[in-house]
Amino acid sequence: MSADPQAFTQAPFSGSYALADCQFLLKPIQLDPTPVRLKEQMIQGATRHYSEMLAPESLPPAAYLELFCALTDTHAERLGRDCLSLATHIARTRVAPITVVSLARAGTPIGALLTRALTTHLGVAARHYSISIIRDRGIDTNALRYLLRRADRPAAGVVFVDGWTAKGVITAELKAAVAQWNRTEPEQLDDRLYVVSDIGGVADVAASYDDYAIPSGILNATVSGLVSRSVLNHQIGADDFHGCVLYEAFAAADRSTWFLDRIAATFERVQAQAIRVDERAARARQTRDWLHGCMTRHGIVDQNLIKPGVAEATRVLLRRVPEHLLLRTHDDPDVRHLIELAQTRGVPIGSEPGMPFRAAALIQSQRGATGAGPVRSNEP
Repeated sequence: MSADPQAFTQAPFSGSYALADCQFLLKPIQLDPTPVRLKEQMIQGATRHYSEMLAPESLPPAAYLELFCALTDTHAERLGRDCLSLATHIARTRVAPITVVSLARAGTPIGALLTRALTTHLGVAARHYSISIIRDRGIDTNALRYLLRRADRPAAGVVFVDGWTAKGVITAELKAAVAQWNRTEPEQLDDRLYVVSDIGGVADVAASYDDYAIPSGILNATVSGLVSRSVLNHQIGADDFHGCVLYEAFAAADRSTWFLDRIAATFERVQAQAIRVDERAARARQTRDWLHGCMTRHGIVDQNLIKPGVAEATRVLLRRVPEHLLLRTHDDPDVRHLIELAQTRGVPIGSEPGMPFRAAALIQSQRGATGAGPVRSNEP
């Protein structure tokens, strides 16, 4: 990749966000969607990397959108408190000006909320960029070079942000990528990851360890600036940012700024809480033990076919080929959208009262029954 900031021909764009809320360092491209089952077969067969393809994306039906709005109303103050707590911790422990670098796209709405909390509520100079990180491919180093050298953002104020963590795949990818960057580049970056919910006990700084339904995690582009998941395929050149598709046709149904406004409105009435780390080790152990037990109970040989947590289960039901949805309890309001998605797709729903998450999804092996033979699944 090019190290010369003058080589960049692209500029940040904001999607459907205001420029003050988010600047995407991504390259808009045209890409025909890959049918979900074909995509799954190619991912598991290792014939194509997940980042080369996008599954079809469509607008949510009215009933599902109502669930999103209801979840937003239910968790507005909780999410507002969590974002304000993270922002307060960042303001106290990091060097201003702050550059919030969210990991697109699950981290994008959270990065925008943190930036609002920093700038409008805490009076801290901050700017938000959303960039790509891809499993097995690393972080977009051209995006890092742009914000550090073209945008002149100080390295000491760069803060990496995501929405949540589960098994820690992206956390590990981030740390490896930053370590490589620090070995080869003059600007030294801090590899700590800041998240709202760390259900796997793998993030450095988390506002919560509870598996609650972060509302932005149940929608796709229409809560993420009308931007797709990031893409890295033959259309991305050596001096390009990683790619994305813009869903401008969805503009009438966009809830991106509405969601930010709804959560940010709570900053004036919620109280920031101190960041705790005492639950992290226990959470990591619970997740590790449950994953091992789940593999045994369901005969799964590849841990990548198990996606714990409400947010990860949602992603499976929206864009993967699910084998099974597991719920801790069926009458939990935080899993109503999962039940609707599973019923719509004909996915069996089981109960697992003892699991340390509200939900988990099992991905269908494309070599027969789940766990029948070696499988590679390279999507986080």
